[in-house]
Amino acid sequence: MQSKAKTVKEYLAGLPEDRRAAIQAVRKVILKNLDKGYEEGIQYGMIGYYVPHKLYPAGYHCDPKQPLPFANLASQKNHMAVYLMCTYISRDHEEWFRKEWDKIGRKLDMGKSCIRFRKLEDLPLEVIGKAIASVSVKELIGYYESNIKTMGKKKV
Repeated sequence: MQSKAKTVKEYLAGLPEDRRAAIQAVRKVILKNLDKGYEEGIQYGMIGYYVPHKLYPAGYHCDPKQPLPFANLASQKNHMAVYLMCTYISRDHEEWFRKEWDKIGRKLDMGKSCIRFRKLEDLPLEVIGKAIASVSVKELIGYYESNIKTMGKKKV
């Protein structure tokens, strides 16, 4: 469910207390591990971490007015979620992420890039931190451009 908030502060203020505490804890881990080139703001109605147009003027191919997304953090209707673009556009990164998650012995509830959780205790913050820290702006742009070139081509 997309928020109408215009700022991260507004987004957080609009959450119920239990969700706000969980989202703030995850946000703290993301900000601590985020490469300096990324920026935080509201993107697609949730907290977003992205490559700003000043570093990647082409923006996101689906909507070039949007900066290239890296991660998002959201409170949805039935769960909270961390969205990691790097697990979606890099098979190697997705495999690494799944192996790291398996080490903690918890069930992974994951879509293409979304890691769903109902309470903070369900989310291993150390794995999220490592995932965020493991992809620099330069690496994300490389993954992204490599995928753009192969879109529509059959993968072997």
